[in-house]
Amino acid sequence: MGDKGKKDKGKREEQKKSQQSPKEKRKQKKDKKKSIWATGG
Repeated sequence: MGDKGKKDKGKREEQKKSQQSPKEKRKQKKDKKKSIWATGG
């Protein structure tokens, strides 16, 4: 049972990392710039 918990934690950590991958960060930056342009900033 303890092993399963460890695995679960690892999965959660992986998800956190995958959530903010370099590609995603770049996409977010682009989106932010786009939104700024959209608002006429």
